Amino acid sequence: MASIILKLEREKSLLRRHPWVFSGAIGQVNGNPASGTTVDVRAADGAFLARAAYSPSSQIRARVWSFDPDEVIDVDFFRRRISAALARRTIFFSSLHFPQANGGSEGGVTDAFRLVHAESDRIPGLVVDRYGDVLVMQILTAGCEFWRETLADLLLEATGATAIYERSDADVRELEGLQPRVGLLRGVLPTTRLTINEYGLKFLVDIEHGHKTGFYLDQRANRNRVGQLAAGRDVLNCFCYTGGFSIHAARGGAKSVVSVDTSADALAIGQENAALNGIQVDVSTGSTTSLEWLEADVFTGLRKFRDQNRSWDLIVLDPPKFAPTAAQAEKAARGYKDINRLAFKLLRPGGILVTFSCSGGIDAALFQKIVASAALDAGVEAQIVETLTQGPDHPVSIHFPEGAYLKGLVCVKG
Repeated sequence: MASIILKLEREKSLLRRHPWVFSGAIGQVNGNPASGTTVDVRAADGAFLARAAYSPSSQIRARVWSFDPDEVIDVDFFRRRISAALARRTIFFSSLHFPQANGGSEGGVTDAFRLVHAESDRIPGLVVDRYGDVLVMQILTAGCEFWRETLADLLLEATGATAIYERSDADVRELEGLQPRVGLLRGVLPTTRLTINEYGLKFLVDIEHGHKTGFYLDQRANRNRVGQLAAGRDVLNCFCYTGGFSIHAARGGAKSVVSVDTSADALAIGQENAALNGIQVDVSTGSTTSLEWLEADVFTGLRKFRDQNRSWDLIVLDPPKFAPTAAQAEKAARGYKDINRLAFKLLRPGGILVTFSCSGGIDAALFQKIVASAALDAGVEAQIVETLTQGPDHPVSIHFPEGAYLKGLVCVKG
């Protein structure tokens, strides 16, 4: 087997079981490993450290499959890893097929959830989301690309799903020297527009063209929480995508919901979601919630709302990833501060701001500092009353803190 020999004293992160080996830590490569093939990672003195997938194009030159020198990376290895990932989900989901949307606990609220969460499920580069009996798979690294067909077969074997649709089109693939790929990989799929259940609500999911794998499953519990906070309030949902927070707020008894996004297609699906759940678009029709869907840049829209002296009781900020890595953190911080400052200004006294960052380059402590600075610039007092994060189907390996990417704060304006 080919091997990677690390430079002197560069093994510390692997001894802590962090699964990444960066190019700068490598002293030499023995053999001529092809992209995605398995290599042994050894310390400068030759001691075994890990068995990993080799990626010659990426700055993350190897991603660890196993720290066990006796573990062979083969079909059975991946079968065991997928089985373990599914077993972890059964702690929170009562069925791997169609849990009933009966509320009350995480176990009976959805038929859509993440099955495999990359490094946190010890399969770096593999993301699999389940929408009913359809799996959507993302292959993000050279290692998983090498095992792609095997992984697809094992996923069908383990889940009994009827189809696998591939969404291997994330930008990170370019860093791995891989081309994007989208399309049906296994089974039969009459349509790429699916309907899922979540806390008694229905949502349309476009797995072919939608963000990520089609829906933001990591925000499931947070959408429900916003619904619980929305009763009797005027709500502004920024970066609303297909209206997940908006529909939950309307179902929760919001007086009005304004939803803002740059994508006309996403807003159209949001309006379909409202109709799908029997939520009308105007109070004149007998609905208890007035809905407004606005196609606009959020930064521009917030300034326009400020100039119009509009205000809300509850504002949700769920922006896209401004800082994928720490290198972009400074520029991203300015964007986060700007939208949060404007949101604080648009909040009525006693109003609630639910604000998120999904940027891996900004940790929870920095995000709180940014929001605090935004409140200071807005000239307001605020209290953090809750912290929010990703759902339990997006676990965080205790050895891989980068997996805790979603940060949320619930703030009350004084």
